[in-house]
Amino acid sequence: MTRQYQRLSAQQWQAFVEQQASSDLSAPKFCEQQNISYASFIKWRQKFSASSAEVKPSNQTGDFIDLSAMAGTGAWNITLCLGNGVELRLSQQ
Repeated sequence: MTRQYQRLSAQQWQAFVEQQASSDLSAPKFCEQQNISYASFIKWRQKFSASSAEVKPSNQTGDFIDLSAMAGTGAWNITLCLGNGVELRLSQQ
């Protein structure tokens, strides 16, 4: 059975993306609880992250962070905190 979803504005999607980022829920679980399309959520999340040159730190575990927006930005530094004091640092000068 196909779910029927209501068409949402860009501002509404941005609010959902921000709410999910500040929640402890995975994106699929958040979308299920909000009764929004996971595929559309991912599309909008990528669209908003591509428009932002800065990637904000996340304290969430097991979540995917799309860094493709940084591909053409030149120099970058990324630190992944893996837990137990282990950090992986990646940089391009």
